[in-house]
Amino acid sequence: MDLFEDDDPTPGETRGGNAPALSVSEISGAVKRVIEGEFGRIRVRGEIGRVALPRSGHVYFDLKDDRAVLAAICWKTQAARLSQAPEEGLEVIATGRLTTFPGQSKYQLIVEELEPAGEGALMAMLEKRRRALAEEGLFDAARKRPLPFLPRVIGVVTSPSGAVIRDILHRLRDRFPSHVLIWPVAVQGKACAPEVAAGIRGFNALPADGPIPRPDLLIVARGGGSLEDLWGFNEEIVVRAAAESRIPLISAVGHETDTTLIDFAADRRAPTPTAAAEMAVPVRRDLATGLQQAGLRMNQAMGQRQDRLAQRLVDLSRALGRPQTLTEAARQRLDFRGNALEPALRNLVLRRRDQLGGLRLTPVMLRRQTDAARAALGNLTRHLRGAGALADSRRRDRLTALAERLENGRARVLADKRRETAQARAQLAPLGARLADAFGRDLTRRREALLRLDRMRVSLGYPQTLARGFAVIRDAKGAVLTSATVAAESPRLLIEMSDGSLTARPDTEPQGSLF
Repeated sequence: MDLFEDDDPTPGETRGGNAPALSVSEISGAVKRVIEGEFGRIRVRGEIGRVALPRSGHVYFDLKDDRAVLAAICWKTQAARLSQAPEEGLEVIATGRLTTFPGQSKYQLIVEELEPAGEGALMAMLEKRRRALAEEGLFDAARKRPLPFLPRVIGVVTSPSGAVIRDILHRLRDRFPSHVLIWPVAVQGKACAPEVAAGIRGFNALPADGPIPRPDLLIVARGGGSLEDLWGFNEEIVVRAAAESRIPLISAVGHETDTTLIDFAADRRAPTPTAAAEMAVPVRRDLATGLQQAGLRMNQAMGQRQDRLAQRLVDLSRALGRPQTLTEAARQRLDFRGNALEPALRNLVLRRRDQLGGLRLTPVMLRRQTDAARAALGNLTRHLRGAGALADSRRRDRLTALAERLENGRARVLADKRRETAQARAQLAPLGARLADAFGRDLTRRREALLRLDRMRVSLGYPQTLARGFAVIRDAKGAVLTSATVAAESPRLLIEMSDGSLTARPDTEPQGSLF
């Protein structure tokens, strides 16, 4: 039935006089029930218009086409789980439920899921994001660093269970075995982008001299897939992490025809993960061959240089002439000087002998010389004693300083250990109390469970049934009898009641039913 009557009123009556007067809230509620009951959960395709992000965390935006606009809202808790964040100008398919907002007399879509409307929209958004990041300079060639020739440690950010890591390890093992660190990440889905960015930043955060070696080269790898599968490597958080990496990075995402934004920010792009491993390290066999050839060339060059020097020496020796001619004049002068030296030495000895004969050594002169020598020896002895005492004093001072430093270090170590012990004891005390409480609660819970089982046993046991007037009949062997025919064949019966047992013999002639 319509809410308002359209029939013409009778003369003397006011138009709509028989229609009930509804309040504004009643009208709003009726419209809300009609819209929600008619549409329920729907999927709407359109272009995102205005996007508002208030401080509450909710997301307000418009879905529009060339003829209409639909208001949409995504609550804070659901906005964090959207696979695609709302961006103005992006064509999407929104899934949710249609409802009304009585406060403004309008209908709106409560969005629960948002996805790009086809590959064309994804490519348009990808190109827009690429241009924005390129304007910031994240893809400049000047930012890219050369790869190390022979990295000691290689960090790989990829899935640990896929074929990609096996291909990389196999290729590295064939070319040049290296130390490989794997940072396991999801390479598809909502968790892909934050985990890949965290892996790149985590490798960069490792200290150079820490217990875990810091990689000299990073490889971000994933196998091929569709544009949607590779979308995590187009996210801005991944591109910025790759551009900020201080460690040279190789991007090996997808196949040769696949292109993602991390390829532009990386220092090198590899068409496949296997090609990334080939870029990372040279072939050890080629290095050994090149080293051997370089050694051969060096030996050959050294031999040729020695031959040239030997030939040059021979040529120079020919220009010098005979060596004897260089020494003949000097030998002759030596002979001449030698002949003149002998008489000169003889004359010198005679003069010295005459001078010594003219000297007279008296006891007084000998005593003076002895005293002078003794005085000089005393001075030397005093100097040596002073130097020895000074050296001993310096050694003693150094030993005293070392002893003080050792004592201070020992005191600091003891104080640190006492403080650590006190902290550990303080941490252990609440843990012990929690353990005791947990043990008590567990013991109480088990005791209550045991009591429930015991009550169940008592309530389900047959002694309770015997107490209500029933009996258990057994044969001579103790087996329970449930058939009158079988009981009639037994020579003796044992009847168990609640307060005891008694024996009986069956009647040899059945008398029929007792009732």
